[in-house]
Amino acid sequence: MVQVEAGVHLVTGRNTNWVIVREGDAVTLVDTGYPRDRELLLASLDAVGAAPSSVAAVLITHAHSDHIGSAEFLRAEHGVPVLAHRAEVPHARRDFLHQISVGRVLANGLRPGVLPWAVHALRSGGTRETPVAEPREFPSPGPLDVPGRPVPVHTPGHTDGHCAYHLPHTGILITGDALVCAHPTSPLHGPQLLPDMFHHDRARALASLATLEELDADVLLPGHGPVHRGAVRAAVRHAREQAGPAAPAR
Repeated sequence: MVQVEAGVHLVTGRNTNWVIVREGDAVTLVDTGYPRDRELLLASLDAVGAAPSSVAAVLITHAHSDHIGSAEFLRAEHGVPVLAHRAEVPHARRDFLHQISVGRVLANGLRPGVLPWAVHALRSGGTRETPVAEPREFPSPGPLDVPGRPVPVHTPGHTDGHCAYHLPHTGILITGDALVCAHPTSPLHGPQLLPDMFHHDRARALASLATLEELDADVLLPGHGPVHRGAVRAAVRHAREQAGPAAPAR
């Protein structure tokens, strides 16, 4: 658990991060980790002096199981609204699933780190059903009326409705899986795209980097990997250089 700024913490669970933004007695929670991260999630809230009932909203970057593992728990048990881009709302309900399949994992199983990551994901609840019964789309464009006043930034590609969240007054950008800083299946270091096998549409994921580089931010909080400090434009340039051409489909 890293305090990034006053009231802003990046928390690392089982290979996935979530972000707590606190203002007064209320917090905004961005993502919730794997299903089996729940005790860690609750402990992280307690560490900043917040109860689950103090969560004003869960904002999801995207509806993969390693990011929404406790979203429905918080909604159903504590009345916390779960907000997402309108294109991600049906994904969060599990009207469909845009997530790496077991077959695709096996097809990439000889790549370094893939099988250990897969075993870890299974043990963390990565194949558990985690639908959100009543996800809500953002009520209006622009800043959300929750602690931190985060601005959703649509960054499709990893999923159709993937969103980053910009905190303009602090220069913080929560990038989710649109731009990460490490992953167990990647040999790369620093800002990067996830390996191709994880993206629903890799070309759109690469194109969405252009959206991120236009933002005024110098602290990146990724869905995977450590805090990155430095201009987002330079981080995007590094990610593009690392990405290269798309790997052949498998």
